Amino acid sequence: MEQLSEKKFPVNAKDYKLYEEVGDGVSATVYRALCIPLNEIVAIKVLDLEKCNNDLDGIRREVQTMILIDHANVLRAHCSFTAGHSLWVVMPFMAGGSCLHIMKSSYPDGFEEPVIATLLREVLKALVYIHYHGHIHRDVKAGNILIDSDGAVKLADFGVAACMFDTGDRQRSRNTFVGTPCWMAPEVMQQLHGYDFKADIWSFGITALELAHGHAPFSKYPPMKVLLMTLQNAPPGLDYERDKRFSKSFKEMVAACLVKDPKKRPSSEKLLKHPFFKQARSNDYLARSILDGLPPLGDRFRMLKAKEADYLLQNKAMYEDKDHLSQ
Repeated sequence: MEQLSEKKFPVNAKDYKLYEEVGDGVSATVYRALCIPLNEIVAIKVLDLEKCNNDLDGIRREVQTMILIDHANVLRAHCSFTAGHSLWVVMPFMAGGSCLHIMKSSYPDGFEEPVIATLLREVLKALVYIHYHGHIHRDVKAGNILIDSDGAVKLADFGVAACMFDTGDRQRSRNTFVGTPCWMAPEVMQQLHGYDFKADIWSFGITALELAHGHAPFSKYPPMKVLLMTLQNAPPGLDYERDKRFSKSFKEMVAACLVKDPKKRPSSEKLLKHPFFKQARSNDYLARSILDGLPPLGDRFRMLKAKEADYLLQNKAMYEDKDHLSQ
């Protein structure tokens, strides 16, 4: 389909050997794989085109976005091609996995503040680049922040990224409803006036809370309830009492992002100058702080899948018991 980087990655499924699963979504599975001709470990995202409602337009836009990317903090694809009813997207393998998986397996209550500052600074550098090039990411969250074995941080998943240069109009606002409700900006939910780059700043603020607590605000509620709470309640934030372990500057940075009026939120460039990021450290520090001693990504993913399956079974048993009692 498209060739995206200097090194020639083959565009044929037979040139890759799929190993274990390292991630999944509604219509995609991510594998660790070997690119046989180059003898290089890669990640391959296999999208089921039938489950994507054959949204070839969206896929074309995704590939177009991937071609334009060239930044140290954004996950770039090597190439993509179709194989049967699937689209294969070949990407660098990020051995640390996502911040979400790292929290789920080892940091259920969130990370320490210097770790959060370091992760968020790298994500913000990615957003500055993405926004400058006329894109909105639209799905900023811990699950899309990937870490390599050396502590390098990359923002992933342009599955829902929107190119605002389609008509050459920088000021154009999007009107489509995409993203994950817990991280979604109020103006994206309302669908009244469209939205712009500032929608990512709201999601960035929610992601900061997610990294601080181990979960996003409202994450235990169903999507419709999340929509209502986001629109009707005061914005979430770091509580001065409950969150004593976090600095005033962290609380202020989050509050600046989570303002309901998008015009009052800072741009990614302005936010990068916030005093909170002065405590950000090196990639090496991240690798030592949160990756040391973690099992390999495939093992962690398998353990998390097993945990989820157990949880679903317990819930099913609980509902069946209730059902039995009510008869």
